[in-house]
Amino acid sequence: MADELVRVENICRDFGRGGKVVHAVRDVSFTAGRGELVAVRGRSGAGKTTLLNIIGGLDRPTSGKVFIAGQEVTSAAEPQLVTLRRDVIGFVFQSFGLVPILSAAENVGVPLRLAKVPPAEREQRVSVLLELVGVGAHANQRPYELSGGQQQRVAVARALANDPQLLIADEPTGQLDSETGRQIMDLLRALVHARGMTALVATHDAALMEMADRVVTLRDGALVP
Repeated sequence: MADELVRVENICRDFGRGGKVVHAVRDVSFTAGRGELVAVRGRSGAGKTTLLNIIGGLDRPTSGKVFIAGQEVTSAAEPQLVTLRRDVIGFVFQSFGLVPILSAAENVGVPLRLAKVPPAEREQRVSVLLELVGVGAHANQRPYELSGGQQQRVAVARALANDPQLLIADEPTGQLDSETGRQIMDLLRALVHARGMTALVATHDAALMEMADRVVTLRDGALVP
């Protein structure tokens, strides 16, 4: 794939548990291109979260390699991973992960503060992002004042704050009703295609998989046809 952003090569991840070895991810290989939304399908325990954590540099594999924009993630030192997660990758989690004492705007601004973006530019970018995901009118509200769908939209805006090349979303609709979940997935797809990003979205919802450009399926840690 000439325009690939992500390359996963023979990734394995084993965990020791009770004197036994659990093979959470087994020899997984695939690529994902720019402007492509790839759904990672599998039941609970299939290895989706473990795989996404490895790709995002939050965990290291037992063996295998991951490349993002040509840079090997799996052998990178922690300072390099911190920079990669800040500048190249955006994360969206099932539990939203918003800071409860901060407003929606302040939550979205956190990555920009870490990147030392000047205040005026930061405020402008936050305002644009909140409008982009459809919650501009809720900028000053705190998470507990928002619906689940609104909280996830804020979380998506935060993930986009530093204009990432790769968006990793782990069951982003898992706490939402089916209609709101479809709206969030539709938003992700529109953003990916408009911005030319790559998105890896873990889900077990068949209806949401239909909205992806491609589906890869995990069963017991291994890719299946």
